[in-house]
Amino acid sequence: MTSSININSRPPKLGRRRFLTVSGTAALLHAGNRGTVSSAVEVGAPSVHRNRKLKLRVLGTHVTLQEKIRLKAEQDLGLEIEFTPGGSAEVLHKASTQPESFDLYEQWSNSLRVLWQAGSITPIDIDRIKHWGEVNQLTKSGRLIPDAKIGRGDAPHRLLYVQPDGSVSEQESSQISFLPYVHNVDSFGYDADIVRYQDRQQSWAWLLDPRWRGRVAIVNAPAIGLFDLALAAQANGDLTFDDIGELSEKDLDRLFDRMIDLKTGGHFRGIWNSVPDSVRLMQRKEAVIESMFSPAVYSLRQSGTNCVYAAPKEGYRAWHGVMCMSSAISDESREAAYRFMNWWLSGWPGAFIARQGYYISNPSRARQFMSPEEWDYWYGGLPAARDLLGTSGEVVVRAGHVRNGGDYEARFSNVAVWNTVMDSYEYSLLRWNEFLSS
Repeated sequence: MTSSININSRPPKLGRRRFLTVSGTAALLHAGNRGTVSSAVEVGAPSVHRNRKLKLRVLGTHVTLQEKIRLKAEQDLGLEIEFTPGGSAEVLHKASTQPESFDLYEQWSNSLRVLWQAGSITPIDIDRIKHWGEVNQLTKSGRLIPDAKIGRGDAPHRLLYVQPDGSVSEQESSQISFLPYVHNVDSFGYDADIVRYQDRQQSWAWLLDPRWRGRVAIVNAPAIGLFDLALAAQANGDLTFDDIGELSEKDLDRLFDRMIDLKTGGHFRGIWNSVPDSVRLMQRKEAVIESMFSPAVYSLRQSGTNCVYAAPKEGYRAWHGVMCMSSAISDESREAAYRFMNWWLSGWPGAFIARQGYYISNPSRARQFMSPEEWDYWYGGLPAARDLLGTSGEVVVRAGHVRNGGDYEARFSNVAVWNTVMDSYEYSLLRWNEFLSS
């Protein structure tokens, strides 16, 4: 039986007008150090002029909107590419309310429900995706291997295919709601020189350990940070949930009542908005354990912080990158968008992104752009045969180091929950805002 989401017939996860009110507040609270978002442009304004390159505007997060990727894509494609990175709540709010402000949007699969409901994105034709046949089964079926657990919540295959009635589901069709590309399993990072648990199996419960009071940070994203907190509260025995991927309003009240008590009691040092924010918190020793994304871990290790990315016994919080096309895109920009999406699956981008710990949906092509030692470490879960360079060109992995959590298949066989927009999403935003402002 397949699950589906119909933007017309299913009660909305969050109505567009309500999203403007509620999510706008989430985006603005704790603004922090976020990327600048470009102003809206006139829908259908011509983007090609004589003697000028076609321009493509990509809105998303710092995770993949990196300058080296932009420059390489411009070089390979002959396009003028504008990256506008920002905090996850900020860019989701902008994309869902101003589709005319971008051509392509990239973030995580939990944003798909909001964007689809808002009518901000349009279907992508599979026959225009050159390497679609190489995209692996994680996106198409939810599993890399037959006996892997899929995990609770919005596993991306449940949101992939566009149906004739305007819904999205796992039922195969000729159109997709997003291009599957980068993905990973997330947990938390900690400074192993301070957080010393060498004799204990890693657990989400560590985030709520009172010995780290005042030195804990959480990501500011209701569909992400909420699950870090829920996994931690369940792991330490404070709370239990029937389905952590579909929390009820009662569940959310219990969770946020507890987290607000902790926050007002000084347990949390900060709530970060972007990868650079999370890096600075740990570099300055303001936080010693926090929600973390893979690039931050390797950035910290490169700068000398003994940051360990946990492999929690309870399982990971997983995410899958989604690249979505604006419903307001011009015909000319549409051509550029397909070229850019195909470029992402061409091999080099997947190899580049692997060097910050991320996977690509067609890894066999990326492997051609990686050394055997890189492939064995990043995908194979083997000890590094030599020092390995990160995306900055500096050493991020020392010879002999083993990636925590095992190989690609093992990591994605241990997913506790996917980043998810739940049926209670609107209520979770209200409680999240209350948590932020407490």
